Amino acid sequence: MAEEKNVNRAPDGRVMPEPPKPDFSVKLAPESSVKHVIGVVSGKGGVGKSLVTSLLAAKTRAKGFRVGILDADITGPSIPKAFGVTGDSITAHGNLMVPAESNTGISIISSNLLLPHDTDPVIWRGPVVANVVKQFWGEVYWKDIDYLFVDMPPGTGDVPLTVFQSLPVEGIVIVTSPQDLVSMIVAKAVNMAREMDIPIIGLIENMSYYVCPDCGKKHSVFGESHIDEIAAANGLKVLAKAPIDPKTAAAVDEGTVEYLEADWIDPAVAAVTGI
Repeated sequence: MAEEKNVNRAPDGRVMPEPPKPDFSVKLAPESSVKHVIGVVSGKGGVGKSLVTSLLAAKTRAKGFRVGILDADITGPSIPKAFGVTGDSITAHGNLMVPAESNTGISIISSNLLLPHDTDPVIWRGPVVANVVKQFWGEVYWKDIDYLFVDMPPGTGDVPLTVFQSLPVEGIVIVTSPQDLVSMIVAKAVNMAREMDIPIIGLIENMSYYVCPDCGKKHSVFGESHIDEIAAANGLKVLAKAPIDPKTAAAVDEGTVEYLEADWIDPAVAAVTGI
């Protein structure tokens, strides 16, 4: 007879019930309301995760939804810069922080909005960073938010774990780039999400190609894309393939990302708002 595995037995041989899993969830403040929480993740840095977060938020807002961004990349925040918002726009509602608001009405909370200068480094250890993420969820006045996008730092460390355990994440979008090592990086993000029982909405490949302005031909600057094969191997959808476009970089630098056309993101927005 095959030996039983993962069975918890008392000394007298009785099968004992599994202990309840610890609940790390953090409650919203009673004054707040958030209907849907969407995470934007990447297995490595520099793939354009914050850009994708910004455009998902901007396009969702353009569809008439009330939208917020929780910038969980505490030590490397870039969301405020992309939207041109500053810390002096943070106010209070009782004991709660009121997020900054972009020109089109997107609510934004980020560590960079709480620093005296946006170039000041955030030199905090992991537990402190994770606690700030919880505060950005539970101690912020999120007023009637339909979709809250959480821009997470790269990797599978403290902050993604905290977000997955503490916030009611309904799904994640994984951002990648065309380099060969991406299949391994994507697999790590996919496996973490599945171990945490977080649904994966799909993949977005950034810097997928460059369109020559003279001849209109597409060039694979970072090598040929493998995103379709990676998605098929993991049973996922490819939501978008983003081109390299100088206009995109300029919009982020100028703080006008919410006015960028970027039609390539539209299928991803449809997938997110279809939840």
